[in-house]
Amino acid sequence: MAENQDTYKHIVRIANVDVPGEKAVKIALTKIKGVGMQFADIVCTLAHVEKNQKMGTLTDSQILKLNEIVKNPQSAGMPDWMLNRRKDYETGENKHILTGDLIFTLDNDLKRLKKIKSLRGVRHGKKLPVRGQRTRSNFRKTKGKVVGVKKKGKK
Repeated sequence: MAENQDTYKHIVRIANVDVPGEKAVKIALTKIKGVGMQFADIVCTLAHVEKNQKMGTLTDSQILKLNEIVKNPQSAGMPDWMLNRRKDYETGENKHILTGDLIFTLDNDLKRLKKIKSLRGVRHGKKLPVRGQRTRSNFRKTKGKVVGVKKKGKK
């Protein structure tokens, strides 16, 4: 047990993000922006790492393998449908974006939609729902007071 405590890491660095060592590998990987539960599950499978093992107990070679797969999942055999950026607007290629790049890319996409004045861009600009939801009763925080039904007056 004393030997295991010497190699235990409280913080593990993967994809330039500090990941907690006391959590299971599958859960700890989701602390990286751009990595969800399913993606973390497949990364563990491709790296041949036990999903429920604590992150701090991994060896350096296992951490390195996880880091490589998270940064470049296609080279490890990740299917294209699991990536978060398919058919990129500028390059047309499939890729997986993480952390700050993800925020930057999404922001640029919204700016492009607003610039070309597409319906989605206009609705983003007005802070209205973009995907066809009803707005009569929901989304009232941007539209003003609650809409109610008027009662008939007494005769």
